[in-house]
Amino acid sequence: MGNRIQDERDAVTVEIGYAVVTALLGAFLAFGAVAGPAFAFELRHPARGLLLLAGTAAAVLVFVSRTVHVLWRFSYAGENRRPVGRRNLRG
Repeated sequence: MGNRIQDERDAVTVEIGYAVVTALLGAFLAFGAVAGPAFAFELRHPARGLLLLAGTAAAVLVFVSRTVHVLWRFSYAGENRRPVGRRNLRG
Protein backbone atom coordinates (compact mmCIF):
# COMPACT_ATOMS: atom_id res chain seq x y z
CA MET A 1 0.00 0.00 0.00
CA GLY A 2 2.89 2.36 0.68
CA ASN A 3 4.16 2.02 -2.88
CA ARG A 4 0.83 3.11 -4.32
CA ILE A 5 0.78 6.24 -2.19
CA GLN A 6 4.36 7.07 -3.23
CA ASP A 7 3.46 6.43 -6.89
CA GLU A 8 0.55 8.84 -6.59
CA ARG A 9 2.81 11.49 -5.03
CA ASP A 10 5.35 11.00 -7.81
CA ALA A 11 2.63 11.35 -10.44
CA VAL A 12 1.41 14.58 -8.87
CA THR A 13 4.97 15.94 -8.71
CA VAL A 14 5.61 15.14 -12.37
CA GLU A 15 2.30 16.67 -13.41
CA ILE A 16 2.98 19.87 -11.48
CA GLY A 17 6.41 20.11 -13.09
CA TYR A 18 4.90 19.57 -16.53
CA ALA A 19 2.23 22.20 -15.89
CA VAL A 20 4.74 24.81 -14.71
CA VAL A 21 7.27 24.19 -17.50
CA THR A 22 4.71 24.29 -20.30
CA ALA A 23 3.04 27.33 -18.73
CA LEU A 24 6.37 29.16 -18.56
CA LEU A 25 7.07 28.36 -22.20
CA GLY A 26 3.63 29.60 -23.23
CA ALA A 27 3.98 32.74 -21.11
CA PHE A 28 7.38 33.46 -22.62
CA LEU A 29 5.99 33.10 -26.14
CA ALA A 30 2.95 35.25 -25.35
CA PHE A 31 5.10 37.98 -23.85
CA GLY A 32 7.45 37.88 -26.82
CA ALA A 33 4.62 38.02 -29.34
CA VAL A 34 2.92 40.99 -27.70
CA ALA A 35 5.86 42.95 -26.29
CA GLY A 36 8.41 41.94 -28.91
CA PRO A 37 7.82 44.97 -31.13
CA ALA A 38 8.63 47.23 -28.17
CA PHE A 39 12.15 45.79 -28.20
CA ALA A 40 12.51 45.40 -31.97
CA PHE A 41 11.52 48.95 -32.94
CA GLU A 42 12.22 52.31 -31.41
CA LEU A 43 8.83 53.26 -30.10
CA ARG A 44 7.89 56.29 -28.10
CA HIS A 45 7.47 55.91 -24.36
CA PRO A 46 3.67 55.51 -24.14
CA ALA A 47 3.50 52.89 -26.90
CA ARG A 48 6.44 50.96 -25.47
CA GLY A 49 4.92 50.99 -21.99
CA LEU A 50 1.55 49.84 -23.27
CA LEU A 51 3.11 46.96 -25.21
CA LEU A 52 5.12 45.88 -22.18
CA LEU A 53 2.03 46.05 -19.98
CA ALA A 54 -0.07 44.12 -22.49
CA GLY A 55 2.71 41.54 -22.90
CA THR A 56 2.96 41.06 -19.15
CA ALA A 57 -0.82 40.68 -18.87
CA ALA A 58 -0.85 38.16 -21.71
CA ALA A 59 1.99 36.19 -20.11
CA VAL A 60 0.24 36.04 -16.74
CA LEU A 61 -3.04 35.02 -18.36
CA VAL A 62 -1.38 32.26 -20.40
CA PHE A 63 0.62 30.99 -17.40
CA VAL A 64 -2.37 30.79 -15.07
CA SER A 65 -4.75 29.31 -17.64
CA ARG A 66 -2.25 26.66 -18.79
CA THR A 67 -1.37 25.64 -15.24
CA VAL A 68 -5.01 25.39 -14.18
CA HIS A 69 -5.94 23.50 -17.36
CA VAL A 70 -3.22 20.86 -16.96
CA LEU A 71 -3.79 20.32 -13.24
CA TRP A 72 -7.56 20.28 -13.58
CA ARG A 73 -7.32 17.70 -16.37
CA PHE A 74 -4.98 15.59 -14.21
CA SER A 75 -7.29 15.70 -11.19
CA TYR A 76 -10.30 14.82 -13.35
CA ALA A 77 -8.44 11.90 -14.92
CA GLY A 78 -7.48 10.71 -11.42
CA GLU A 79 -11.13 10.37 -10.44
CA ASN A 80 -11.74 7.99 -13.34
CA ARG A 81 -8.80 5.70 -12.57
CA ARG A 82 -9.41 2.30 -11.08
CA PRO A 83 -6.94 0.64 -8.74
CA VAL A 84 -4.52 -1.70 -10.47
CA GLY A 85 -5.64 -5.31 -10.39
CA ARG A 86 -9.32 -4.57 -9.93
CA ARG A 87 -11.86 -4.95 -12.69
CA ASN A 88 -15.36 -3.67 -13.04
CA LEU A 89 -17.43 -6.85 -13.24
CA ARG A 90 -20.70 -5.05 -13.94
CA GLY A 91 -19.84 -4.46 -17.61
